[in-house]
Amino acid sequence: MPAKKVAVVIGSLRKESINRKFAHELIALAPPSLEFTIVEIGEMALYNEDLEGDGATPPQAWTHFRQRIKEADAVLFVTPEYNRSVPAPLKNAIDIGSRPYGDSAWSGKPAGVVTVSPGAVGGFGSNHHLRQSLVFLDMPVLQQPEAYIGGAGGLLGDDGKINNDRTREFLKKFAGAFAAWVDTNAKQ
Repeated sequence: MPAKKVAVVIGSLRKESINRKFAHELIALAPPSLEFTIVEIGEMALYNEDLEGDGATPPQAWTHFRQRIKEADAVLFVTPEYNRSVPAPLKNAIDIGSRPYGDSAWSGKPAGVVTVSPGAVGGFGSNHHLRQSLVFLDMPVLQQPEAYIGGAGGLLGDDGKINNDRTREFLKKFAGAFAAWVDTNAKQ
């Protein structure tokens, strides 16, 4: 059976973000039944229906993003928390992918959510706000294990790799559960 294609959407735009580093670590720990591609979100204009309504041609970055999500069997979100919610670029990507109305790129794709934060609560608010949007977008979301990575700065070495065995084992468990979730819920 070929590997399931997973689009990885990282909520932080920083090249050296903790979330990006954790996404790479999670990808490395995942079983071979999943094939990951990071889908960048930083180059897209803010969603404005005027840019594609009334016969207008949508921005190429939007079209490219939507196509990359549609080609995936599943989506993994790895994001920080900004002000108890998701970062604006991630919300923008969600909105762009959900349009035009009736042609959502997200619909039916199994999803996983990992929030990573230097703070103690591990992005709890962001995780739950994102899950609310994913329910509306008709994305079955992995329920357990929940993944809130708090104190993340101390869990990575200078090389950007996880330096904590318990965290590594947790992410490996999450990756295995996500693989099983995708296998069960991805459209055939």
